[in-house]
Amino acid sequence: TCTSNVAASNAKLALFYDWLFFNPEKDSIMNIEPAILVMHHSMKPHPAITATLLDFICRIIPHFYPPLESHVRQGVFNSLNHIVEKRVLAPLAPLFDNPKLDKELRAMIREKFPEFCSSPSPPAEVKLEESVTMEMENHVADKDREDNCYDNSDAAFSDDEDDSNTKGKKREFRFHPIKEAVEEEPVDITPYLEQLDDALKEKVLLLQKGREEDLDTYTTDTEMQCEVMQEIVDMILEEDFDSEQLSTLASCLVELFKGHFRGEVLPEELTEESLEESVGKPLYVTFRNLCQMQEDNSSFSMLLDLLSELYQKQPKIGYHLLYYLRASKAAVGKMSLYESFAQATQLGDLHTCLMMDMKACQEDDVHLLCYLTPTIYSSFPDETLRSSELLNMIVAVIDSAQLQELMCQVLMGNLGMFRKDSVLNILIQSLDWETFEQYCTWQLFLAHNIPLELVIPILQHVKYKEHPEALSCLLLQLRKEKPTEEMVKMVMNRPCHTEDHFTTSILRQWSLRHEDTLSEHIKALLIKNNSLPRKRQSFPRKRKSLRSSSSKLAQLTLEQILEHLDNLRLCLLHTKQNFFSQTPILQALQHVQASCDEAHKMRFSDLFALAEDYEDSSKPSRSRRKAATSSPRSRKNTSQPPGNEEEESSSSASEEEDTKPKPKRKRKGSSAVGSDSD
Repeated sequence: TCTSNVAASNAKLALFYDWLFFNPEKDSIMNIEPAILVMHHSMKPHPAITATLLDFICRIIPHFYPPLESHVRQGVFNSLNHIVEKRVLAPLAPLFDNPKLDKELRAMIREKFPEFCSSPSPPAEVKLEESVTMEMENHVADKDREDNCYDNSDAAFSDDEDDSNTKGKKREFRFHPIKEAVEEEPVDITPYLEQLDDALKEKVLLLQKGREEDLDTYTTDTEMQCEVMQEIVDMILEEDFDSEQLSTLASCLVELFKGHFRGEVLPEELTEESLEESVGKPLYVTFRNLCQMQEDNSSFSMLLDLLSELYQKQPKIGYHLLYYLRASKAAVGKMSLYESFAQATQLGDLHTCLMMDMKACQEDDVHLLCYLTPTIYSSFPDETLRSSELLNMIVAVIDSAQLQELMCQVLMGNLGMFRKDSVLNILIQSLDWETFEQYCTWQLFLAHNIPLELVIPILQHVKYKEHPEALSCLLLQLRKEKPTEEMVKMVMNRPCHTEDHFTTSILRQWSLRHEDTLSEHIKALLIKNNSLPRKRQSFPRKRKSLRSSSSKLAQLTLEQILEHLDNLRLCLLHTKQNFFSQTPILQALQHVQASCDEAHKMRFSDLFALAEDYEDSSKPSRSRRKAATSSPRSRKNTSQPPGNEEEESSSSASEEEDTKPKPKRKRKGSSAVGSDSD
């Protein structure tokens, strides 16, 4: 499930690190056992893991450290040779030459490690069973390895470092994936046949016979099997049919149609002809009959019961039904049948059934998952648009090409994966997903025409060290938006950290494109939050709680706003941008400076100085008053009518040039203290 290339590479290197310079005389066999056993035991359930590890060990030899390539090659050879000698896995040929591996990979392995491979593999057209047989014969013919091949026990970790070759202590191993050919053998359904009546038994035997025909007549057999299956369906729909036989019949059909559940379902080229041909399997005959019936018909219920029995024994039936309803012309507009099917199963719930079927599809066929996605979302919006589980299933397995195709489907109007009332919750849950999954989620979200304001509250959940994926996507999108007061509030309502530049970068972009709008919003927030501590009572809080979900944010503080503004000031310090010369900004800073405490004045003195400098250069008549803004009494005087200010400033024109304001500030400061204490 790891989608990080770096993490995956580190994990592989951790497994093989001890191989690179392995010395049998000094190093322990237990250092190299884990990697070979992971490859061995993964071949059957997870062949992709074995393949990627074998590819890694082949490629690491020349690339780990090129000057010492020969040493690395010798270390890997020593490791493999020691594994064989210690009988951890003997021989290695069944692993290196396994038919499950890609031809190019097998060729590369044969080139890198010819000593541990068998003789050249048989032609590609030979059946798997024949290939395995020939391979086994080649090994048996080797007298020196006869005792080491295909033993009775599993490969396992060594118990100790005992080098004794005594036969009594000899551990025997078997490479299980080779047995997979046995699983392809037809299953004996005789015990089930004995429980069917003669007429139904005869039809099932015909299906079994057609399944065992030669592959050259597969097309003819398929047509014949479809006809037989239709006859079986007709027998089920007869009034005198014993419904107790459905379970036994389902057991027979699941075994006989086992081949339908292997391999990819979708044809390579998606055309009407190829899709119709792909739904021409005997398994789909039941689906076709279901589409042709009325839901209130008793026969309809009988077929649903059969599908329920099949589903209980083979869960893949579910997504095959979804595929038929999506691909077949006969099933156009019949997607609601799936809901009836889900309710007829033991699950009895559409959402649970749909999630299980999509999960099975995800594990078996990613291409089919992407093909079904638009139909699933449009047909079952109540079950899908609120489901982060389904979205995670999709983004966890798709590649970049499939992501781009899904985005195209969104833009063409064929796919909608988000709804306004649930998108925020889904994005919040996606914060715990892996990096590529999160990027896919945000790309799909941005393909939708959903206002960004709806998801801005996610900012309260994202941390700059833990959620860089979400922050980077929001960063690129917010810079294109025209800021609203709510947006500015959300962006500034983030803790200030020296390493977190999210708020500063967004504010800078907005100041470049929308400086007038941004300055007005910042002024409003400054004035509102400057007066908030004195007015923060229960009534305003209750009224605010009736707003959108963004009201659940922690209260934006004046200190936060000033910190972010000071960071923006530093960012613009050596630029020609004059954002802090905007009148609304200066008015707001003056308003805050007149009422904040001395600690904030000292901390943000450079920020407040911008307002002072602006006043000194443009309104010299107010300079004397501004020189005394540090005293509480002078701050109180700022609320006086403009007429009083004019009288005070017009008393003497020469006072603006002398040095009297400084002692005057001291006197006023001392008197103000007494006034405040009173």
